[in-house]
This record gives sequence, structure tokens and C-alpha cells, in this order.
Amino acid sequence: MVPHLATALVGPLLELEQRILDNDTVVERWLRTQWQEHTPPFYCSVDLRNAGFKLAPVDTNLFPGGFNNLNPAFLPLCVQATMSAIDKICPDARNLLLIPENHTRNQFYLMNVARLEKILHAAGLNVRIGSLLPEITAPTTLDLPDGQQLLLEPLKRIGNEGRRLGLEGFDPCAVLLNNDLSAGVPAQLENLYEQFVIPPTYAGWHVRRKSEHFAAYQDVSKRFAAEIGIDPWLINPEFGVCGQINFQERTGEECLAANVDMLLTRIRTKYKEYNISSEPFVIVKADAGTYGMGIMTVKDASEVKSLNRKQRNKMAVVKEGMAVTEVIIQEGVPTVERVDEGTAEPVVYMIDRFVVGGFYRVNTARGIDENLNAPGMTFKPLAFDTGCSLPNAELGPDAPPNRFYAYGVVARLALVAAALELERAAPKD
Repeated sequence: MVPHLATALVGPLLELEQRILDNDTVVERWLRTQWQEHTPPFYCSVDLRNAGFKLAPVDTNLFPGGFNNLNPAFLPLCVQATMSAIDKICPDARNLLLIPENHTRNQFYLMNVARLEKILHAAGLNVRIGSLLPEITAPTTLDLPDGQQLLLEPLKRIGNEGRRLGLEGFDPCAVLLNNDLSAGVPAQLENLYEQFVIPPTYAGWHVRRKSEHFAAYQDVSKRFAAEIGIDPWLINPEFGVCGQINFQERTGEECLAANVDMLLTRIRTKYKEYNISSEPFVIVKADAGTYGMGIMTVKDASEVKSLNRKQRNKMAVVKEGMAVTEVIIQEGVPTVERVDEGTAEPVVYMIDRFVVGGFYRVNTARGIDENLNAPGMTFKPLAFDTGCSLPNAELGPDAPPNRFYAYGVVARLALVAAALELERAAPKD
């Protein structure tokens, strides 16, 4: 499905989509050459925004949940892509340990874990789920809303003087994290002997920064734009960074206000160039953050100097109670997409270098210029009904296979950026 668009699409976005379609062989070759030089993350999801005048990623998740929301028809794609990813890391792998987030009550997330387990099993792996929760001291079965069950088991250091991580009677070749390590690397994952941890622990939010990802994406989007002859702004959200802020103590406000004003000025210039009448805005969010926490929409620099106590408290901490001291100020990309009566944005999923599906995040309580990963968000699957890999040259650029293809191309650019980001973040020997 393609959601209803609030306004008829004309101008920059259709031209962008048409340019991508007209150059599909150039696009695919360019992306293929990137994977000759860089290694894609094991998996990744990308939140996109379709503004009607630009199509850009606004967030990239290296520990994606939500696999349960993908169209079940695309499970074979997931399995094949997983096989490709495993072959690169541990081709003779037999056992794999999956470590999820510390949720036992979030039923939607747990169904994601169950779907991941199913994909990994179908790829030829013995999969068991190890929990970091201290209260999981014995195998624990959880009942899921769709009738499935999930078995969580306590992690153990095993073998080679306790230098490997596994479960009772289970010694895995690799450890797959579906936990973003917001609170840091737990002791169980330290100093492992001859075990692959994927994604690597330095991809976690305890060290990762959104600004580093979007700096890499800026490089990628410029090179790609030059390849097909477009303005990189059409696929790239501008951003700034404020690295020393304390919302509780109201320090760093001048830095934040100056960055907001500078970015809004740049956006207004581009809006004027493209005759866009919308009011520009920016999104201020924690530079190390997830789960839609620590985010606000700003349309004037004065707004960040007049936050009330409730607003400051909301911005001050993110997941695991981590204090916010660094923020990214990102160009706001409004969404013109709607599903039923809700504001919508596409989310594209990838395993290895392959797009394996996507769905729409829908929120009836939020506007076109707000974060949709918030209360009111619809969790029911709104899966894409066609893949993102087969454009149809006989149809217009806004036809479902072609729009999804454009989504897939921009998402894969973010995947290339994530590969660059991880290379740059890797510990230097």
C-alpha cells in the first residue's frame, strides 16, 4: 500500500523519483561498488520522511525492532539476506545467541524477537535467547498475544576459563545483539574469546552519536547526488550539534539557540530556492538516544530559551535514565503521507545490503512536523505490499513499486553511511 498524500505531488519530489528511475542501473551499480569497499551492518532500519519536496532519512537504527511488522510474504527475502550476512561473519556457524532488550512486558517488541528467531532458524542456525535481566535466573517462558511463546534463558560465561558467552549447554559461534546498549556494555559481553558480537558493542548508544551518522550520510549523499545529477539537499537533512548542554540547569542554551537560528536560516534559503511556502522547523533531539525520547520541534530560536520545567525534564533524560548532555539539531522534514486519519512515515528494513521490507509508522495524535515514535503510535502492521527492489518503468514515479523503490534507494544510502560510521568508530589497534 501507498498511503494517501495530503497534497498532490508535483515538482521536486516527483522529479527526484523520476531521476532515480531513469538512472536505476547507475544507482544499482553505484550502490554495488560501495559494498566492494565497505561492510554493511548485519541489520538496520531507517525512518524516512516524504515532504513532497524532499525525501530524506531522519533516523537510522542499528538494533532494529519491528521485524514482526514486516509483510510475512517477504520472509524469504529476510532469510536469504540473513544467510548472506552470516556467511560473511561466521560461515560455519551452527549456534547463535540472540540477546534482546530488557523488556518482558512490551508484547510488540517480544513479537519482534520471535520473528527474528524464526528468520535466524530458517537461515540454518540453532537460536536461543539469552536475557541480560538479573531476574531471569532460570529458563522463563513468555506467552505472546499471537499465541507464540518465547523462551528466555539466563546468560552464562562458559568454556575457556569463562571467556565465552552462552547458556547452559549452549556454546554459540556468534552473539547477535538486539539490545542497543544505552546503559553501556554489560560485563557479560566484555573480553569474549573467539566469539563474534554483531553488531559490535561500539555501535551501542553508550558511544554512538546521531551526528556522526548524519555526517557520514552527508558525505554519501553528496557523492550519490553527483552520480545522478541532483541537488543533495533533496535527500539530505541538514544538521548542527550542541555538545555541552544541561536542560535541568539551563546551561548551554545560547549554544543551542545559535545552532537553531543558523540551521533555520539555511533551510529558509533552500525553501526560497524551491518556492516552498511551508514554515521551516528543526528537530532537537538527544545525540545519543532512542525510543523517541528527548525530542522536540522548534520553529524559532527563542523557543529553546523559554522551556518550562516540564519541557526541560522531558529533554533531560532518555532511555535507561541517561542524562542528555549533547543534542543534534536536525532539519525538520514534514511528512505529507497519511494512513486513514493518521500522520504516517515509512520505515525501511535491511539485512546485510538487501532491503527486506518496510511498513508505515502511523500516529493519529501527532502532526506533520512532529516525532511519530510517541504515544498514539499505531503498532498494528501496515506493511508495504510490494518490495523496494523492482521499479516499473511503465508506471509513474508515484506508483507503489516506484515510490517504494525510491524509499529503498534512500534507505540504502543511509545503510552505506552506517557502514562508514562503524568503520570510523572502530577501535584503533
